[in-house]
Amino acid sequence: MCRLFGLSAGPHRVHATFWLLDAPDSLQFQGRRNPDGTGLGHFTAAGEPVVDKEPVAAYSDVEFIREAKTVESTTFVAHVRVATTGELRTENTHPFAMDGRVMAHNGGFEGLGALEAELGDAMAMVQGDTDSERYMALVTREIDRHDGDVGAGISAAAGWLAAHVPLFSLNLVLATPTDLWALRYPDHHRLYVLDRAAGGPADGAGLRARGELMEVTSDHPHRSVVVASEPMDGHDDWRLMDSGELVHVHEDLTVTSSLALPDPPAVRAEDPLPYVP
Repeated sequence: MCRLFGLSAGPHRVHATFWLLDAPDSLQFQGRRNPDGTGLGHFTAAGEPVVDKEPVAAYSDVEFIREAKTVESTTFVAHVRVATTGELRTENTHPFAMDGRVMAHNGGFEGLGALEAELGDAMAMVQGDTDSERYMALVTREIDRHDGDVGAGISAAAGWLAAHVPLFSLNLVLATPTDLWALRYPDHHRLYVLDRAAGGPADGAGLRARGELMEVTSDHPHRSVVVASEPMDGHDDWRLMDSGELVHVHEDLTVTSSLALPDPPAVRAEDPLPYVP
């Protein structure tokens, strides 16, 4: 069910082509198992969010392929979708942009009526039918209530959902022009972090992915931190996040981590789709 991707290159504007198109388990390849929508969020040099998305599979989305090759940004958020809540429409395709931030979600929860009542006036930010966009509206509201503290807002929003609605996964990736956050909660879906040195692995061979029939190499002059639903290349550096863990990649690429949600959800919902690791 769905796949998330996030990348931060700190102050550097970079391409994400390797991860989006070229790696053996690229997001484009993952789109063959998640064909209901493709989206890429990034930021202009002036820090304005740009989200391009369509309710089609990544491998057939010509615009996604073009942008994966040409777009530069300090941070990226991308998503391929299997629809569970909401029709196949652009408005229901991830990522979503609110208040200068971009976010995508992998998972789902019930009790949308209760969430809409809790959101109140904040429902004005929601344009589509998905639980995910409502989740971002709650995150956005909680960030405002916590004086712009993004991590505190994510923790508060996810904590409210964990206490009040049946859920099976609240995994998210959220970016600003300078920072990246990732939450894994609870342990139903996986989420990995990769801290990639400039030039790739320690052997200096660049970003490299080994498969049975191929090896792909891509030069990368800057360090970056990647978050993804599954390891995307052939190296062993990917770290599986803990349940309830919130990772923050700062502008200088310092990576900090906290246990934002130590307790399990009050009620676990059944996943409408089997999870494939």
